[in-house]
Amino acid sequence: MPDWIPRRSSAKGRLALAALEVFGTTPFDVVSVSTLARAADVTTGALYHHFGSKVGLYDAVRGDVERRVLDRIEGAFAARPDDEPAAAALAALKVAFDYLTDQGYTRLVGADHPDRRVDPIVEYLSGVVDRDHVPLARLLCAAWREALLSVSDGVSSADARTALDALHVRVQ
Repeated sequence: MPDWIPRRSSAKGRLALAALEVFGTTPFDVVSVSTLARAADVTTGALYHHFGSKVGLYDAVRGDVERRVLDRIEGAFAARPDDEPAAAALAALKVAFDYLTDQGYTRLVGADHPDRRVDPIVEYLSGVVDRDHVPLARLLCAAWREALLSVSDGVSSADARTALDALHVRVQ
């Protein structure tokens, strides 16, 4: 959890909320610092003061959303204790997909992080589904992220969800 709670009245809070909206639909490399500052009605100096850089702001909001996603994934796993782990993982990713499309964060979580190699969602799922060094978690997450990016690129969330529903995972 973040060590602060964004308040709409604070510059830091407005920056975080604006970044959620902007990065939710726009690729990181297309967004400028001035665009973010303007969306939050603050100066670019305020962004640098509170987050250090555009990457720092992105990391803060993406990290917060990923924690929310992981909470949903863990809850979905807990609700399916008798399912085969790979099937439960796919079901959990569908829960996360629905959350992200409802919130408008498809690009934010669907895109590669510009400055991080470790993917917390892959890391969590790897501990649950990977067997005998089979990178199943990475493959499932790749399909899931592609579905998220497809929505960002104009595919309906229903069509992208149907594509996820067509996946069937069997680990032998």
